[in-house]
Amino acid sequence: MATKILCATDGSHPAEKAVAYAVDLAKRTGAHLTFLTVSTVSAARAAKTHFWDDRLVGAGEAQLHRELGMAAKAAGKAGLKDVACVTAAGRDIAKAIVDYAEKNEFKHIVTGSRGHTGAARVLLGSVAADVVAKAHCPVTIVR
Repeated sequence: MATKILCATDGSHPAEKAVAYAVDLAKRTGAHLTFLTVSTVSAARAAKTHFWDDRLVGAGEAQLHRELGMAAKAAGKAGLKDVACVTAAGRDIAKAIVDYAEKNEFKHIVTGSRGHTGAARVLLGSVAADVVAKAHCPVTIVR
């Protein structure tokens, strides 16, 4: 049974479902649960563009904290105490999730998916599918 679960969240409806699933799984198994969100724009990178604005970067960081806060609140309501919230940086979201999971020896990844198929999958891509393709451990995709 997984002793360390990583749940990727971005505040979307599919991510909320993944959070609920991960909370339930951690509660049933007694596993440590970590919520992860990925920041795709760093302040250092944004500062090199002519669109640089401290307020925009600050708003983005505040949104990441809100997303993690909502996940932590759901875990708290379920009575979980062994919960952490982290942010990883990277332009490739799936790679950032998988790299964090591998580096920190997570045994299971939970993520949400909108469920795009066919042409929508080709045009939009899928972070969930990329996580499955790159992960070193089992991945649960919640829809």
